[in-house]
Amino acid sequence: MSETIEPQGFTLKGWHVLAGFVAFFGVIIAVNVYMASQAIGTFPGLEVDNTYVFSQEFNERVADQQRLGWVVGAETRDGWIHLSVTDAAGTPVRPQEIHAVVGRPTDSTDDLVPQLAWNGQGFEAPLALTEGKWIVRFSAIAADGTEFIQRLDLHVTR
Repeated sequence: MSETIEPQGFTLKGWHVLAGFVAFFGVIIAVNVYMASQAIGTFPGLEVDNTYVFSQEFNERVADQQRLGWVVGAETRDGWIHLSVTDAAGTPVRPQEIHAVVGRPTDSTDDLVPQLAWNGQGFEAPLALTEGKWIVRFSAIAADGTEFIQRLDLHVTR
């Protein structure tokens, strides 16, 4: 006499496979939506309004800035930011107009606009920055009207 053996335990059915696929792709889609929303939410914006026009004027702007011969430096000390602008001879330069924005490279939520004051050798402002990488988006207008733009890296360590 032959005995019939009944299967015991779990039996994989079609709806199990469907639920696995839905869960798998659901997690992938949820992570992608989260990452995309984070990328869009922290995007600091465009550097220039019209990249085509800016690119057409780029070589001329670079030549004008090189003619000035300015060297710009940025550092932080004791809760202050110090910006130096020197000419080719190393003499401090006081531009007609100056503007700086200090922020994180990838996020504009921490952007700060220091109120820079001339101290006879450069510009300074009280600005306590937390540790990490920062950038300074520096712009100035020379006495002859030439616009000078530079982006500086600033590493703050404790």
